[in-house]
Amino acid sequence: MTDAVKLVYIETYGCQMNVADTDLIVGLLGRDGFTVTESPEEADVILVNTCAVRDNAEQRVYGRVGELKRHKRPGDVLGVVGCMAQRLGSALLDRIPSVDLVAGPDGYRALPELIRRAAEGTRTAEVEFKPWEHYEDVPPTPANRVSAFVTVQRGCNYRCTFCIVPMTRGPERSRKLADVVREVERHVNAGTTEVTLLGQTVNSYHDGTNDFADLLRAVGAVDGLRRLRFTSPHPNDFNDRVIDAMATVPEVCEHVHLPVQSGSSRVLKRMLRRYTREGYLDCVERLRAAIPNIALTTDIIVGFPGETEDDFLETESLVEAVQFDNAFTFKYSVRDGTPAVKIKDHIPDDVAGERLERLIATVRGVARGRNAGLVGSSHEVLVEKRARRGDLLQTRTRTNKVVLIDGDPQLVGSYLQVRLTGTTGSTFTGVPTSSARMLVVAE
Repeated sequence: MTDAVKLVYIETYGCQMNVADTDLIVGLLGRDGFTVTESPEEADVILVNTCAVRDNAEQRVYGRVGELKRHKRPGDVLGVVGCMAQRLGSALLDRIPSVDLVAGPDGYRALPELIRRAAEGTRTAEVEFKPWEHYEDVPPTPANRVSAFVTVQRGCNYRCTFCIVPMTRGPERSRKLADVVREVERHVNAGTTEVTLLGQTVNSYHDGTNDFADLLRAVGAVDGLRRLRFTSPHPNDFNDRVIDAMATVPEVCEHVHLPVQSGSSRVLKRMLRRYTREGYLDCVERLRAAIPNIALTTDIIVGFPGETEDDFLETESLVEAVQFDNAFTFKYSVRDGTPAVKIKDHIPDDVAGERLERLIATVRGVARGRNAGLVGSSHEVLVEKRARRGDLLQTRTRTNKVVLIDGDPQLVGSYLQVRLTGTTGSTFTGVPTSSARMLVVAE
């Protein structure tokens, strides 16, 4: 690797926070003279930004790193960063000899030096937790100017028994409100009109003076911001102040991703989720009372140790009671280092798999019914990008519904009014209404 040409290729797996971290890495390496390339074949440095939430995510990384190593030339660097890197640390260097560096989420500032050392033949891991690290001096370089992710909180203090995040992201800490607002202003000044605030339990945000309600009001007041989203919240942190801010700040979109994990209070207790089925339903009721047209999505785990058929049926009944617009559903995945490993009565894989299939059918049925009821209605959409298939554009409503429309790619970044003409059960087709016009374009 020469100083004249320094190209970095980054693949990102996992949650939105990893996407935001990749933008951060691009900004950080950009200060060191690196340019992003979309081709691993021509890259001097290849980085894989990883997830550790489930075992299959890590297995996918092992396979992908094995594929990427064939692109290494003498002096090139192959690195694994992110949550899997944090969880395994230097052991990852032993498991994958082709990997030259490992860096956890708090170690990105060291990447330029780690890369230099790796190019010279020294393999290194940087996985020390740094509770002060928010990378405030490193402006992220987002690949997407239409909608931006802004990390407001790192780490988690909840310590659910199934979750590896406290071990990969460390204890919870929040950025100062003024720093978050400045970052949002930078995005808006660059042409972005939609921002998503990120945190492991984002609505528990508190910078010592300001809480999440204050943050929503301050960010919503940024001139030029049109839409404000956040993820992922915890049900216990939707106090009256937060819900009131959501209901009264016009920029806050009418959608909440509200992880439930199980509909059984008995399983929730084993998960250490710190709420009951009734408490979760109360949170849903308060959100819908304040924001009647709110869309709710969720995360659900089946097959948690000790889950009985009756527990599972309670989860199914909760899906039907809440009428979720969508749900991400998973079989429980054992993660070494989490308390759940020690819980007895692990569920056979075939039983968990059968329950997952039934749950998916229930979720799809509920979502299909809700979405069918929206056909014919009109909504404001943000044109996000070209759709993956055909010559369509992908757009999104304030309630997080994906709508595919015909249109000129120059409309990307615009806001249109569309009428929903059909649904597959999950996504919609739509047509701009006669009064549709391009309102805002992200440059």
